[in-house]
Amino acid sequence: MREVALVYLDRSGGLQKFVHDCKKYNDSKQSYAVYRFIISINPSDIAELDATLGNCILHNPLQAAQIFQSVCFIAIKTLSLIEQLQTEAQISILLKPTHLPPLPSYVLSLSAYPFNYTSQRFYMSEGIVITMGTVTKYTQGARFLCTEETCPFSEGRFSYIRVHCPGATESATVRTDFVCSLCSSPLQEDMKFRVLGDKQIVEMIDVKVLNALKGYSNDKSHFRIQAFTVFLR
Repeated sequence: MREVALVYLDRSGGLQKFVHDCKKYNDSKQSYAVYRFIISINPSDIAELDATLGNCILHNPLQAAQIFQSVCFIAIKTLSLIEQLQTEAQISILLKPTHLPPLPSYVLSLSAYPFNYTSQRFYMSEGIVITMGTVTKYTQGARFLCTEETCPFSEGRFSYIRVHCPGATESATVRTDFVCSLCSSPLQEDMKFRVLGDKQIVEMIDVKVLNALKGYSNDKSHFRIQAFTVFLR
């Protein structure tokens, strides 16, 4: 699947954009713990190249992101695109599908029962925004060092990297109870390598609520309107 991912990136122009993004990182004087890349993908085109990879992207995007992460890491090392990069864990890949199959199973509807949305796959959702919060910062990635000075992981290396994953809370990325796997000493964040991003919270309601606002007097059905929260990162 890594070979198919590389072929798709080359044919779709994604590889050229990736090289351009790497150049911006390489030319920057700022040090990064995590290098974040957004890759636009067309699920239909990938499914034509390889059905297995296409199915993985649609139904297990986190695993698919790891495949593209490995491909991008090999490309960076082979072409010497980012001199500062040390480990594969420093690469964060966000797969951005151009569309999803027009099938009911890919539509997230919180007005339907039962709610069987247990998989961490891509869904489409349509709603009405009723509240928008202010734009705030969140941690996309962080580097941690061992507090034991004699430990090899106390300086220099990027052995402990925390990267934000979709659906995770802020505490999953940055906490104070991480310990070194070598000497069991506490880990401390190296603040100069923290990578921040923008986050906004919006409240939405399902578009079907418009039917309830039409004011039909002969409609004796009982309904309940429930808003849901969306995190935009």
